[in-house]
Amino acid sequence: MVDIINKLKHLLEDDSIALSHQVQSLWSGYGQILRIFSHKQAKHFIVKVVAPPDQVNHPRGWNSLVGHQRKLKSYQVEAHFYQEYAQSTDIYHKVPKLIASLNDREYTLLVMEDLDENGYDLRYDKGCWDTFTRAVKWLAYFHANFIGNDGQGLWPIGSYWHLATRQDEWQGMPESEYKTQASNIDNKLNQAQFLTLIHGDAKFANLCFQTAGDRVAAVDFQYVGKGVGVKDLAYLAGSCFSNQQLYQYDDQILDIYLSCLKEALIHYNKRIDMGALSQEYTELYPIAWADFYRFLLGWNPESWKVCHFMKEKSAQGLALL
Repeated sequence: MVDIINKLKHLLEDDSIALSHQVQSLWSGYGQILRIFSHKQAKHFIVKVVAPPDQVNHPRGWNSLVGHQRKLKSYQVEAHFYQEYAQSTDIYHKVPKLIASLNDREYTLLVMEDLDENGYDLRYDKGCWDTFTRAVKWLAYFHANFIGNDGQGLWPIGSYWHLATRQDEWQGMPESEYKTQASNIDNKLNQAQFLTLIHGDAKFANLCFQTAGDRVAAVDFQYVGKGVGVKDLAYLAGSCFSNQQLYQYDDQILDIYLSCLKEALIHYNKRIDMGALSQEYTELYPIAWADFYRFLLGWNPESWKVCHFMKEKSAQGLALL
């Protein structure tokens, strides 16, 4: 830890830097997130420390070299996003500002603004309609801002469950139509007309809500890349709502997203045929559910996310292929 703090002092040219506390460890022991304090500037910063382990211990036993390489690339992608894309965001789809970064043989360090200190200090494990719609607005403005972007330096296909990067999980699936149709599901989503950049892991754990205000900030851009916006939407809904809530809000989820997306496209002066986009995204929405369900069947079929609504919506998606 002393070595990391010394590197940060040098990187930030600030000898007053001190460790406040460890926020959390990264998945599978790949590093940690720290909160540090600058006495000179009288402010906190968040530091993402990536230090890949010699031996990987995945909580679900997925310890393959492929998984290790995917994880390493994900941190490279995240650093590139903060360095090259984050400055293009705004208050409607806020991300933490990158203060400084370092990549040497031992560590990758990303020093970012402390969102808690800047008013985005509320976190929620589960969603209600109010918090969900606030999160959807973030997605819509992010998608609108980056629509048509080629995503250079990011994942060619965004989302951590993308089929091409999850062949171990696909092999582990029981025989079913979701296994045989996996490539068709994938192709249908990837060959869409209205591709944008998607967050790729848009769950409530990665969202920070304002205390005084209705805006949201997002973190954790390891799986950002090209895709259709409804991949983020289906994943967000499925990761924050219960089965009962999903049925309750089913008729409203896509509508509120498309409404916010239209508003955002106008805001960013994007000349997009909203009618054609709405038609395409409406068709692809259940297919996006089928795509994530396909992943869960191979990764963790006992996940609480696998509910009756997901199965029903995914079946609708299969029927559209």
